[in-house]
Amino acid sequence: MSVGINVLIELARQATRVLGGEFDIEIVEKHHRNKLDAPSGTALMIADAINAEAGGRYEYIYDRSQVRQKRGDRELGISAVRGGSIVGEHEVLFCGPEEVVTLQHSAGSRGVFADGAIQAALYAAAQQPGYYTMTDLLRGKLPCV
Repeated sequence: MSVGINVLIELARQATRVLGGEFDIEIVEKHHRNKLDAPSGTALMIADAINAEAGGRYEYIYDRSQVRQKRGDRELGISAVRGGSIVGEHEVLFCGPEEVVTLQHSAGSRGVFADGAIQAALYAAAQQPGYYTMTDLLRGKLPCV
C-alpha cells in the first residue's frame, strides 16, 4: 500500500474527528475494468478507519441506486467505479451544510504500492522487534499524526 493512501486514511480520521457528526461522509473509489472486488479493500480500509474514529456509529451503504429514501444520519456511502486502465483513485467527501471538504488520492502507477512496501520494510528493519503498521511509519515522518 502506498504511503500516500495511508496519509489519506490519517487525514480522513482527523477530518472525522472534527466534522464527523455534522457532515455526511461518502467514499468514491475508481479502478481499472478488470478489478474483481467492489468496493476495493482500500475503500473499506478508509471506511473502517473513519468508523473506528467515530466510535462505530456508521453503517456502510454500498449502492444507493435502489434506495428510494432520504439518507440516514448513520450512513457512510461507498461507491465503486470500474473502467479503462485506472490504477486506483480514492476520494473521501465530507458533505456539510453549505460546504464540502474533499480528500483525494490518485495512483499514477502500480509502482507506488511497491515504493510503500519498501518504505515499510526499511522502517520495520530499523525498529526493535514488534508489530508495526503504516501508521507507525507515518508517525515517524509526520509530527501531527
